[in-house]
Amino acid sequence: MSNTRPVIHPRDEIMQTMDRIYRYRMTTTSGGNLSIRDEAGDIWISPARVDKGNLTRNDIVCVHPDGSSEGLHPPSSEFPFHKAIYESRPDINAVVHAHPVALVAFSICRETPRTDIFHQAHSVAGKVGFAPYACPGSEELGESIAATFAQSCDSVILENHGVVVGGDSLSHAFQRFEAFEFAGKTLIKAKQLGQVNHLNEEQLQRAATRSIDFDSYEPATATAHERELRRQLCDFIRRGCRQRLLISTEGSFSARVDQDSFLITPTQQDRELLTAEDFVLVKGNEREAGKHASRAAKAHQAIYDKHPDIEAIVFAHPVNATAFSVTDSVFDVRTIPESYVFLRDVERVPYGIQYEDSEEIANYISHANPAAILENDGVIVTGRNVLDTFDRLEVLESTAEAVINAFSVGTLSTMSDTVIDELRAAFNL
Repeated sequence: MSNTRPVIHPRDEIMQTMDRIYRYRMTTTSGGNLSIRDEAGDIWISPARVDKGNLTRNDIVCVHPDGSSEGLHPPSSEFPFHKAIYESRPDINAVVHAHPVALVAFSICRETPRTDIFHQAHSVAGKVGFAPYACPGSEELGESIAATFAQSCDSVILENHGVVVGGDSLSHAFQRFEAFEFAGKTLIKAKQLGQVNHLNEEQLQRAATRSIDFDSYEPATATAHERELRRQLCDFIRRGCRQRLLISTEGSFSARVDQDSFLITPTQQDRELLTAEDFVLVKGNEREAGKHASRAAKAHQAIYDKHPDIEAIVFAHPVNATAFSVTDSVFDVRTIPESYVFLRDVERVPYGIQYEDSEEIANYISHANPAAILENDGVIVTGRNVLDTFDRLEVLESTAEAVINAFSVGTLSTMSDTVIDELRAAFNL
């Protein structure tokens, strides 16, 4: 996935990635470790017994092929299994190990989460494996994990321990780790709703082979309006990632520039790291030269063409709302006034429609129904502007989480038709 020439030092990349994992609450102060194998065969690894929330570049340890090390601290106590993975898999150059709660839940039940609930998670996480228990830091644990990776596994659950993920770069390994945890969290939430629907091989391939065809063009100098939209999209996508409404490998956000054009996220770029310049201007059947638009661009375009009052669109994968997308459970937003006023009745879109070249996806969205559940693919939310769309996405996810939690409290009580009619009249819905 990531064959670009690295330009960031391993110390900085490990520090920045660990900060992100810790900030996402996917590890604890003392838990987890990251490593990179460089072109010289040196292994750069996070240190033992150092606060993961305050890691600095000087804390990172370099272990040479002869076993000697350089750094202010000893290398992580889990170094033996990092070394064993690299020896068993020459194609792996980075390893992520951590204890994110969803995957730990699977590890203590001796199960592995199925990633075939989403095409992207299935593709990104790679082959999933399970490594039998051995004492942390031991050579036996290294042998157990390496043997599992040697079977071409890329994302491995450690029995009663956590997870280890490998990639051809640290960014690749992080994306696999995040997608794997996302699938695990979604499954846990979905199982509280009912039976989980998995995708078959034909459905997975249908999504994986989806491509879009835009001609390239050189747009005129960006107007102040376009530049402002680029800034807003950049800011809200970053916020969405940090609030776990989006993940680095999934989701698209767009904003209408004028009647004929819109800006959209690029394909195959880490969502949280996007800059304003990365967004792609699409006009008709053309896209900004030198950039590649999200594979969802045609779906966004169909919605803009049919609904001139829609000014922004987000396809996203917030865990609780996405849990509804992988089950047949009905998502009823008639729970609190804000939910209904912001979202109205949320429709359900059959799987795969958003990948078709037809304009059918636009039939499931309108000003009166600004949000929809995409079967096995998250949600779609629209709005009058970028802020309005993001706000609705937050409300959608908060409502979904409240509904799921309510099932543990008692019987769900929704608002009556009389209350709904009152809201419609009060808010001109």
